[in-house]
This record gives sequence, structure tokens and C-alpha cells, in this order.
Amino acid sequence: MKKLFLLMSFVVIASMLLAACGTAATPAPAAESAPAAANALPDLAGKKVVVAVENAYPPFNNIDATTNKGVGWDYDTVTEICKRLNCVVEFKQAAWDGIFPAMQAGEYDWLADGVTYTDERAKIVDFSTPYVTVSQVVLTRTDETRTPEQMKADAAAKIGTQIGTTNEIAAKKYFEGKQIQSFEDFGASVLALLANDIDGVVIDYISAQGYMNDPANAGKLKLGGEIATGEQLAFAFPPKSALRDQVNAALAAMVADGTMTTLNKKWGLSK
Repeated sequence: MKKLFLLMSFVVIASMLLAACGTAATPAPAAESAPAAANALPDLAGKKVVVAVENAYPPFNNIDATTNKGVGWDYDTVTEICKRLNCVVEFKQAAWDGIFPAMQAGEYDWLADGVTYTDERAKIVDFSTPYVTVSQVVLTRTDETRTPEQMKADAAAKIGTQIGTTNEIAAKKYFEGKQIQSFEDFGASVLALLANDIDGVVIDYISAQGYMNDPANAGKLKLGGEIATGEQLAFAFPPKSALRDQVNAALAAMVADGTMTTLNKKWGLSK
């Protein structure tokens, strides 16, 4: 696998997560030491926090077909954070389209959905320190022989993605002049790909792996190629929410004691 597909190194992640708690929407600067962050976790005294998830974005979150319950990196990580902060988490399924205005209005306490940090989004919500960096790729069927560059030049090639995402922005930028088919969620776009309705899906590398590793898709999907790099994923909160800094402190503690490494490996966010 090309190195550009790989996530940022643990050292870089650790330095970003071991961040001082600030008041701005942008990620806070690195703290001087991990122990200070790890030993000063706030106590939310059993407070309930409502966490929005899409349940259609593996490996971050989706519904397990066997148990009909939500599973994924977001579920495990948020649950661990609330355990450390003494809060009670209520996961609430939410449609991606319109989620940021809903967060801005305070309909949810926390958004956990593999959210890409952007300056535009940071104007209406606050972000945690980023927890991983990803690349944008084109997911294709295994029998596809064209590269993304060849698809770009082929007028017959059809590209899909999810509406209202940075993936959609990347798709329109890379496949300039081509009409992009934007779906409500990535699950719908992957189904369209498997049905031969489209030829490629622009999606982040981690989620592409999630769909490829789904037993239902075994042997049906592959990575067609990378088209963009360096997007940082983070949790989102309503503006000026105290929870943002509290979560940052818990994330820093989880990096310091190795919990983040374990969770990232479990769900494929790192090797």
C-alpha cells in the first residue's frame, strides 16, 4: 500500500491529541506533558450527552445486521470517553444532510461520524483536536480496469459520493466537468456501484476499507486510486460547548495510556 494511503503516525496523533484546552474552534496547541492532561479529567457527574451518528459510515458507525445494534469506532471511543468523564451517552441516529445547522442549533451535544475539519464548518461548530488524517480514494468494483485518471477522461464513466461531504467537494474538483451523482449516504452509493449504476465512489480511505471488509462485499470491491490527501477527522460540538475541551482531555488521556492505539487497530484506523 502506498504510504500516502496510510494514516498519520502515532507520534503525530499523540502530539495533536495531547492538546491544551482552548476556546477557539480550531485545534488547540500541544500540551507540555501527557500526565497533566491524563490526571486532570473533568467529572460530569452522570450528565447525559446526546451523540449524533449516521449509522451508515463503517468502520466509524453502522448497524450490526446480527444484533441490530450500533457498532464501530465511534461507539467504542465515545463510550470510553464518557466512562472517563462520568457521563451517560445516548447515541442518536441523524441524517448527514443538515447535520451542521442542527449541531449549531444545539440539537445534539456531540457529532461523531468521521467528520472532516474544515475552516467553513469551524465557523458554525467547534471541533475537537483531530484524531486521524485520511486520504480520499476512488472505490471501484474489482473488475474495473480504469484508473481514476482514465475515468476522468472517459465521458461514459459515472462517479458517485455522499451529498454535503468533503468527499463530494473532492469528487467535483478531481472530476471537473463530470456530473457527480451524490447519494444520501455512502451505503447507497456503494449499492449503486455494485449494481453497475456508477463506476466509482469517492470516499475516504478508512471507510473504503470498511466497505471492502464487509463480508457481504467480499471480493467485490477494490481501491481504484487516491485523488486527495491530508484531511483531518475530528468530533464536532455546538459553538462554545464546554464538552469540547472535556472530550479533548479524555482523548489526550487515552493516547497517553495506549487506549487509542488499541481502538484504532481494532477498527482499522491504523495498522
